Amino acid sequence: MGFFERSHITKVFSISGLIQVISLLGLLLLLFKAAQYYLHRQWLLRCLRQFPFTPSHWLFGNYLKYQFCLDQDIPQTLLWVKQFPTTCVKWYWGNNARVMIYDPEYMKVILGRSDPKDVHGYSLLVPWIGYGLLLLNGKKWFQHRRMLTPAFHYDILKPYVRIVVDSVHVMLDKWEQLDQDCPLEICQHISLMTMEIIMKCAFSYQGSVQLADCRNARSYNKAVENMTQLISQRLRNGFHQSNIIYNLSSNGRSFHRACRVAQEHTDRIISMRKDQLKNEEELEKVRKKRHLDFLDILLFAQTEDRNSLSDEDLRAEVDTFMFEGHDTTAYGIAWTFYALATNPEHQQRCREEVQSILGDGTSVTWEHLDQMPYTTMCIKEALRLYPPVPVVARELSTPVTFPDGRSLPKGFLVTLSFYGLHHNPRLWPNPEVFDPSRFAPDSSRHSHAFLPFSGGARNCIGKQFAMNEMKVAVALTLLRFELLSDPTRIPVPVIRTLLKSKNGIYLYLKKLK
Repeated sequence: MGFFERSHITKVFSISGLIQVISLLGLLLLLFKAAQYYLHRQWLLRCLRQFPFTPSHWLFGNYLKYQFCLDQDIPQTLLWVKQFPTTCVKWYWGNNARVMIYDPEYMKVILGRSDPKDVHGYSLLVPWIGYGLLLLNGKKWFQHRRMLTPAFHYDILKPYVRIVVDSVHVMLDKWEQLDQDCPLEICQHISLMTMEIIMKCAFSYQGSVQLADCRNARSYNKAVENMTQLISQRLRNGFHQSNIIYNLSSNGRSFHRACRVAQEHTDRIISMRKDQLKNEEELEKVRKKRHLDFLDILLFAQTEDRNSLSDEDLRAEVDTFMFEGHDTTAYGIAWTFYALATNPEHQQRCREEVQSILGDGTSVTWEHLDQMPYTTMCIKEALRLYPPVPVVARELSTPVTFPDGRSLPKGFLVTLSFYGLHHNPRLWPNPEVFDPSRFAPDSSRHSHAFLPFSGGARNCIGKQFAMNEMKVAVALTLLRFELLSDPTRIPVPVIRTLLKSKNGIYLYLKKLK
């Protein structure tokens, strides 16, 4: 046999042997992963044996019947709340399981701890809003929270009322020019209005988002709408948990395009304010303030100590508050308008209350905000029915034992379902009925039965600002319009990071004489 023939045979056997070795290693790895998966699942089942759950598929979890339907979370949550009174286990795909909580005692325990946000779930937001107050944990979160709390001081919020009034009037003036015989999708209009408010109040923006052909603002709103939709879809797709796979997908590319649009908008806001502060007169005026606006706090903190606030930190806080400060409030107002439109007797009672305070005028002052008890009750009841932030998630930093003796180990994920809590029939009789008397001054309820702004140390930093904004919007709108629902377009609540409507929120706006 010649040299070349022996060499060829040796090469063939070498390649064949290498393939066999690779195949064997691959099989061993597969067996190892299967054993790991099995053992982890057995651990999960032992941890969860005290908690009720419905049968689930070993791979598709509870999504076997509707894994491709994004809009079944709300109906499924309501079903579980009726079936299991305090909590239940929700299986996603594979070994991804969470305990869903909708009991006030359970809520009190979790919200009273300092557990971090669910690292994996919330990490999907990082390319968009970075590590601001929403996503930060530990010492850095505490530092940023303490730094930004003065931005919501009484002395800051009081003059904001005038800005809110002006922006609401701009929206209502536009509505008066529309055809009253056609229903209006109100979410987009309200979103632009709340965006204008947050830009003027928190970011010292000068100009009008609503009146001008502000393509940047509209592009930002569209980008936010797209990203909240895409994030919700990604959470339910097991394959898209991998960043590599997701970034190569069409959804991943769409998400990153929307991120760039949103961040370009906030970059312009930061740049504009920096340019304004280069003016010595403006800078001196800001320095004389007892309390600074949101963005000025960030900029001055960065100027005074560059080590405490990086450009990345600054951008993350602006991105976070731009989103949370306008989108959550916009949907809170939109759902409140819908609740009043479908309950005309309560709408009229609110209108009469507002008229008794303002008369024929249309100016709302800081002092008026505490003189609307029934309107406030209706707003709270709308927030109960339609909490803008329907769920949050926590990862247990230490083991926890609940009042009924059930316990969970460190590292477990829990979902706090505010939507489930607010529709729990044990807490709220006839929970689907709009009944503002639940929030009458003499009513009593558990301290953690109503959490539209979350609770504990990580509650919404801007909750008072949001409530003030909602009161002004409701009061001024009811003075000028009667809100009527469109029976052919009943909103379908869906979870898109926030509680939104699958088919929009359409109302008829009847101008009052």
